[in-house]
Parts: sequence; C-alpha cells; structure tokens
Amino acid sequence: MEKTNGREAIAVSTVETGIENPGLELTEEGVSSEGTRRTEEQGHSLGDGLESSTQKRKSLRHFTRARSFCKARAGLFKKILLSLLCLAYAAYLLAACILNFQRALALFVLTCLVLLVLVHRFLKKIFGKKLTRCLKPLKNSRLKLWMKWVFAGVALIGLILWLALDTAQRPEQLISFAGICMFVLILFACSKHHSAVSWRAVLWGLGLQFVFGIFVIRTDPGFIAFQWLGDQIQIFLNYTVAGSSFVFGDMLVKDVFAFQSLPIILFFGCVMSILYYLGLMQWIVQKIAWFLQITMGTTATETLAVTGNIFVGMTEAPLLIRPYLADMTLSEIHAVMAGGFATISGTVLGAFISFGIDTSSLISASVMAAPSALALSKLVYPEVEESKFKNKEGVKLPRGKERNVLEAASNGAADAVGLAANVAANLIAFLAVLAFINAALSWLGELVDIHGLTFQVICSYILRPMVFMMGVDWADCPMVAELVGIKFFTNEFVAYQQLSQYKNKRLSGVEEWIGGEKQWISVRAEIITTFSLCGFANLSSIGITLGGLTSMVPHRKSELSKVVISALFTGACVSLISACVAGILYVPRGAETDCVSFLNTSFTNRTYETYVCCRELFQSTSLNGTNRPSFSGPWEDKEFSAIALVNCCELYTSAVCA
Repeated sequence: MEKTNGREAIAVSTVETGIENPGLELTEEGVSSEGTRRTEEQGHSLGDGLESSTQKRKSLRHFTRARSFCKARAGLFKKILLSLLCLAYAAYLLAACILNFQRALALFVLTCLVLLVLVHRFLKKIFGKKLTRCLKPLKNSRLKLWMKWVFAGVALIGLILWLALDTAQRPEQLISFAGICMFVLILFACSKHHSAVSWRAVLWGLGLQFVFGIFVIRTDPGFIAFQWLGDQIQIFLNYTVAGSSFVFGDMLVKDVFAFQSLPIILFFGCVMSILYYLGLMQWIVQKIAWFLQITMGTTATETLAVTGNIFVGMTEAPLLIRPYLADMTLSEIHAVMAGGFATISGTVLGAFISFGIDTSSLISASVMAAPSALALSKLVYPEVEESKFKNKEGVKLPRGKERNVLEAASNGAADAVGLAANVAANLIAFLAVLAFINAALSWLGELVDIHGLTFQVICSYILRPMVFMMGVDWADCPMVAELVGIKFFTNEFVAYQQLSQYKNKRLSGVEEWIGGEKQWISVRAEIITTFSLCGFANLSSIGITLGGLTSMVPHRKSELSKVVISALFTGACVSLISACVAGILYVPRGAETDCVSFLNTSFTNRTYETYVCCRELFQSTSLNGTNRPSFSGPWEDKEFSAIALVNCCELYTSAVCA
C-alpha cells in the first residue's frame, strides 16, 4: 500500500510540474532488470580479475622455477661460458701466432705467464699438503745442518771454478770481484754488532744477486727476455706522447725536457695505481717477498717493504707495512730504509728510460738491489732484539680503496703530479746549486793558479780508486767518478742525464778524445755506471725518508734519526756492489762490425760504427817516404782502402790524414 502511494505521489508531482521524465517512471520490472544487469556486470568483472590473477600466479611460478633452475646450475653455466671464451681466445691466439709469431710474441708471453700462475694454484691446491708432509723430515736439525754445509761447499767450489775459468780470458773481471770483497769488508768493519751478523742472510742475498745477474747478463734466454721486456716498456711509455702532445704541443714535447720526461711519471703513476687496484702488484710483491724470506731468514715486514721498493718509492713502500712500524726492531727499520735508498721506483724508472739509458740494465739493477739491500743491512745493523714478525705466513696486503678502475687511474695520476713537480723542482734547484758551487770553486782555484777546479773534478780524483775497483777502465774512471759523486751529493736524475749525454755522443760518432779531454765512455763503463747510479742514495733523500717515516710513527723520530745515516751508506754500497757484479759478468754481445765491408760502402754521417772502423783504418795505415799511405792487416791489397781513408779523413782527424 505504501509503495503504491509512493508511485502515485511521484506521478502527481510530475504532472504538476509539467515535466516529462520517463526515467523516473519506475516499475517493479524495471527495477528488477536493472539489478540483474548490474549483478551480471559485477560477476563478469570478478571473473576476469580471478582469471588475470591466476595467469599472473602461473607466470610467477614459471619465472620462479626458471630462476631456481638457473641458480642450481649456475656453476655449470659459468664453466660452459668460460670454456667457450677460452676456446675462442685459444683460437685467436693460434691464428695470431700462425700469421706472425714475432708480432704476437707479447701476447704469447702474457698468456704463458697467466697459465703458469693458474697451474701453480692448481698444483698447490692438489699437492700442497702432501708436499708439506714430504718435507717434514728435512726439519730435522742434524739433516738440515748437514744440507746447509753441503750446499755452502758446493756454492764455494762453484764460485772458485767460475772465477778460474771465466776470468782466464778476461782477467780484468777479477778487479770487480775484488771490489765486492772490499765493500763487504768495509761494511763489516762498520757493523753495529760484529758477533751478531747473520751470515746466512748476507751470503744468500749476495748469492741471489749474483745468480740473477748471471741469468740476465750472461745467459742468452735471460738477456733476450730482459731486452725484449725493456723494448716493450719503451713502447708502452711512448704512449705518453699522445697525451702530452695534446696538452703541450709537439714542439715542446720533442725539445723540452719538462714536457718530454715528466709526463711519463704521470702516466706510469696512473698505470701503477690501476695495477694496485686490481691486486696484481700486491701478488707479485708478496711472491718475491716470500721467496726472499724463506731463503734469507729475514722477517715478513722488512722483506715485504724492501721488495715493494722495486716497484714504488722510498716513502710509498713503508705504507705497505704501516700498521707494523711501531713494533718493528731497529734492525728491521734499518733494512726498510736501506731498501729505499738502494732502489728506484717504477715511476722514476720510466723517466730514466726516456733519457736513453739501457732499459734492461735499469730493470736488472732495481731487482738485484732487493736481496742485496737485505743482506748488507743485516751485515751493518744485525738483529739483536726479538722480532714479533718471524712467522713464515707473511703480511697480507689489502687492495686499493678505490671503488672502480677509473677512480684508481684518476687517483694515481693525481698523486704522480706531486712526484713530477718534486722532480722538476729538485732538478732546477740542484743544477743551479751545482753551477754556483762550480763557479765558486773555479774562482777559489784561480786565486792560486789552479784552473778548471769544479765539483766534478774533485769527485773524479777522490772517487777514482773506488770506481776502478768496480771494474771500470782507468781511462774512463774520472768521468764515471764524476757521475757517482753527482749522484751521491746531488741527485741521481742529474747523474743519469749526464750519462745519457755521454752515450749520445758515443752513438753519434763523436771522437773519443778532443783537445786532450775524453768525450764519452766505453759500453762496458756505461753498463757499470748504470748499475752504480740505480738508487735513491743521496743526501737529499735523508730528509725525504725521515719525513715519510716520522709522519707514520712520530714517537720513534729519535730512533729513525739514529739509523738513517747508516742506512744511506748501506744503500749506496748496494748500488756499488751491483755495479761490481755487472763488471764481473759483462761481456760484449752482438756481432762485431765488419769494418772492411762497412767502409767499402759510401758513408757521410758520423756514427759509432763509423768512428770504430775509421780508427781501425787509421791504426792500419802508415806513411812511407813519398807520403803515400800503405795499409796493413785486412786493408792490405784492397783497392778501396785509399778511398775509405779519404772518406774517414773528412770526418775525423788523424796523423795519417796530413
């Protein structure tokens, strides 16, 4: 009844207003159909949602299964991927070697080194424990002592036989051996504790230095390998020109030292930082340090720092063992300092190579200095305290703190800016001071009628006997003594720059004697000098070393100051003994120039070969009464001898040219 009245009321109001609105004329059937339609729509949408949700759950279930499958077999997939990459690389390497093995030699050597490391790790993992168990009987004290004496006897007999057979043809090499004995005796006389000297460390260090020298200088594989390595480093450093030419221009890079050599320090610093970030340098340093530690019996910290000096500078190497410096003994501190004075850093090595110094000699000298520095340090300042670092496990080196390779490269280049600026500042200051000292000495000498008195002249007289004991010919001793004096009292950069000038004069064919003054030194003297100058042992390095170590352990400043002079003297002797080893082992390499064939060709430029052959021709020529030259030796009865003599006389002066 109420519903009817409601409908009637709606109808009445509609009529009263005069508005027709059919939508408002609702019936029971209309209301029912509208509700049914809405219910069906809701049912359809709910069904669609349930179907979509079911599909999503199925897709998620498939994805989860696939991920679980891949995760469970991740190792297998990784092995398959690595195998495919290795096969592809092997095919690439094989193709490169077949096409041109000489061109692919660098890649082949790097591949062999990587394979050697992988094989070493595999064998150590498989047979390491078994080998340790097999070597346990050797720890027996009597057996160990017996083996030591046998090894020492064999080494002594081998050294005597070597000297007897090898020096029979070149007796001058015995002078270099006498020089080693002289330096060792001097250092032993200056020893802090004579009775506490560890002769095991001394003999092993000098022996390793000598054996490495034999491998590099005497054996063909060693000589060729280091010559090849030096050539590759030279090629690698030449890439510096791309950056420095863009910044400074071609003219400055070619002609100005600051723009030619100093950018190499930045490039090398960047590369070393990347290698440290990757962990490669830490691995190499730890392996060398482990070998020196087990052979010489030195502690882990000092061995690691000295080994690090092969690659980094005297202030960077102690950073490798910074947490342990506070607890190290004075003998260990002395070894760390001596190692810094006896070697050069990798960044500076690149600058010396840019001077034209023999690359293989520089690398050999730097590596040989590490065992020798430990040996001589234990001779001068033996261990009398109880070290806390005698364990054979060594010290772990952390990786770089950089987050990626780009940050490591940027930090390395930025850090090298300070080193390059320091080198430039030192060169400017020391060359200026040297010029002032020479001017003052010359003025003082002229007051008493002594002309030409300079710092170099004084060094040439004072250090001449010492240089002669290194194996340098007496005629070359004054010039080599000058260089050694400049290196010790001023800077090794100045000395190497002067050595490069002597070498350039020789290679350009300048006469050996002009106006009674020698213009260059022999090849043998160049090699010996290169070894003797390879180190930071100069007076200016005292402040650098003390400043670096004092900033790390300020409470030990007085102890550091007490041993630094002794360490400097030891580091200098390390370089001199390395030079003696080079003097013992050096022999001329390469085929001698066939002067008869050489002078039979047309030559107009001065070269070292031209000078040598013309000098030989002058010595074989004599003037008879008619002033017509007569020839002897290989030049006799040669039709072109007279023409060759005329050509040589146009380039050089001689009595037979009159």
